Order: sequence, then C-alpha cells, then structure tokens
Amino acid sequence: MSNPPVPLPIVEVAESIFAAHLGAKTDVRVESVELSTQNTLGLACRAQSLILLHNTTQLSGLTELARQFPQVFVLGGGSNVVLPPEFSALVLKVEFKGIALADDLPDCWLVDVAAGEGWHEWVCHATQRGWRGLENLALIPGTVGAAPVQNIGAYGVELQDRIESVTAWNIPQGVLITLTRAECEFAYRDSIFKRAAQGTWLIVSVRFRLLKVWQPVLQYPDLQRHFRIGAADTAMPTARQVFDAVCAIRRAKLPDPAELGNAGSFFKNPVVTAAQHDALKLTEPTLVSYPQPDGSYKLAAGWLIDQCGWKGRRVGAVGMHARQALVLVNYGGAHAHEVLALARAVRSSVQERFGVELEMEPVAPAA
Repeated sequence: MSNPPVPLPIVEVAESIFAAHLGAKTDVRVESVELSTQNTLGLACRAQSLILLHNTTQLSGLTELARQFPQVFVLGGGSNVVLPPEFSALVLKVEFKGIALADDLPDCWLVDVAAGEGWHEWVCHATQRGWRGLENLALIPGTVGAAPVQNIGAYGVELQDRIESVTAWNIPQGVLITLTRAECEFAYRDSIFKRAAQGTWLIVSVRFRLLKVWQPVLQYPDLQRHFRIGAADTAMPTARQVFDAVCAIRRAKLPDPAELGNAGSFFKNPVVTAAQHDALKLTEPTLVSYPQPDGSYKLAAGWLIDQCGWKGRRVGAVGMHARQALVLVNYGGAHAHEVLALARAVRSSVQERFGVELEMEPVAPAA
C-alpha cells in the first residue's frame, strides 16, 4: 500500500512563486556545509560555499557572486548526482515553495509549482486534487525544479508530455526567462537545462498542463500484470489506483535511499538503430527491447547489465543492487571515486559483450 497523499498548501497568487522584486536587496548567506544527507547516494561531500534560496529576491545578486567561483552547481533533491568529497563550487539549493492553479481551461488545468517542492509530494497532491496525468511518475525522488533538467520519465510517461513551460533564472545573464515546452528542447532524459554549461540555469517554477480528458497509460508490462490488462473482467483503473500501483511496484523493485544509498536508475536505457537491434537479436534471442516511433529500439540497460554478471555484485562499499541491476548502491562509507570506478567497469563489460555504450544518468561535477 502507498502512503496517503500529503496535502500541500495551495498558493492562489502565483506571485509568491515567481516573485517579483528582483531589484530588491539580495539576502544571501554563504556557508560551508556537509552534504552527505543532501544526496541520495549518501556520499560524503563538504561544500565550501552553499546558499539556500528561500525566495526569488535572492536571485538578483547571484550573477555577480557566481563570477567569484570556479563553477556554480544547482542542487535539487540530490537524487541524480555523484558529489565529490570536497566541492569548491558555489552550491545553490533551491527552497522555493508554492502551488498555484494558474488557469482552469475547458480542456486542461494549468498549475504552477515552485522548484523547491518535492516531486513525489507534488504528484500526491495533484492526484488528490483530481489533476490527473502524473500518477505514472509517482515515487521518483527529487524536486520539481530538477525534474525538467532530466526530463524524468517512468512507466510510459515522460515529463515533457505534461509541461506547458518552465521559468528559470539565467545566472550568467541575470534575467528571469520563461521557456515554452518546445524551447526546453526535451529529449530522452535530456533538456536544454542539462546540455547547458553547469551553472547556467536555475529553475524557479514549472507550469504543468494536465488534461481533463484522461486515460491511464498502462502499456508497461508491470502495470499490465498488476491490472490484469486483457482479462475479460478488467475495468480501467482510476488515476489513484495507477498511483498506488506505481508506488507498490517501485517499492518492490527499488531500494529506499533512506535505507540504502542510491540514485535510482544509474544508466540510461540505450537507443540503437534497427540494424543494430536485429544483429543483437540474432545472438541474444532474449534481448529486452522496445520499438520507438522513429524505427529505433530502446534496450533495457538493466537486462544488459544483468547478462554481464553485475546484478547483486559488490565491489568494496558499492555494488549493483540484487533486485535491480540498473541501480548502483552505496553500502556505506563510499566515495565518489568508488562509484565512478564501478560505473566504468559496468560500462566496459556491456560495451565488450554487446557493443552498446551505456550513459550515466547522474551528474558527476568536478571537485
């Protein structure tokens, strides 16, 4: 059973999200802090310079301040990063809060959500309010502001399908910009925010477009089995039932970062051409793959890693999880170099056996 939705305050005036007085006196406090509890891998990291951003009046001073540091790093929920033991960057942690129903249109709801809100908490809240369409993305760790960077996705739904626009502070230029979905240049686990130089964008809020005419997205095998899709007596589930099912499936397959440090899926599912796929299928009849609209195929990275013997294998303080080969875990006391060494070994194995290159999902900033 999943936990009941956590109610969040509704902010009916969106100004509290975007704010406003960008010319106001900047109130920032730079401090050194340990970030081991601020990243889900649980890696020890001492940040020499951290700023907690609680409101957008703090943004106006960031451009000048950023020039004094070798790099700038925006930290969300810490669920998609491999942090170094010592971090000389200016670390910005976004704490903006608020949810606003921006417009109630005949065909959809437009909802503004501040970047500092927890992603899963937002999905809980949307489901509770009857704003459907995000239920397949339940229980993904991280913050709302970090979600567009990675264009998060799960169980047949990608975030780009639910976004209207993203409002972000361009740190080098010192301006607040709203980008449409097209301008975000979303791709598989990618976006303009991820491709830009580190320290370029700080997402302030996300506007979601949630359609009123809703159908459950159930094509993934786990969900089809859960709801017995195809059986004669199967009724279409509600959004809340899909939400509960996704939570149950994820909890059964994935370790809780609070109990075992991890960053979720550590590698992207690689995409190959039809020719590559067909050649692999000849030598690997049980290859797990998914056809894509453009004729390419997405391969299951977890299956590739499992076939190379890494599932459940431990190397010192790190290893690949026993239930899900795609998840790299920290058994305690690991450092970034151990995580990255294991990642290189796994990638090398997959490349050698299948001729397929895996790409890390988490970002590994330089010290």
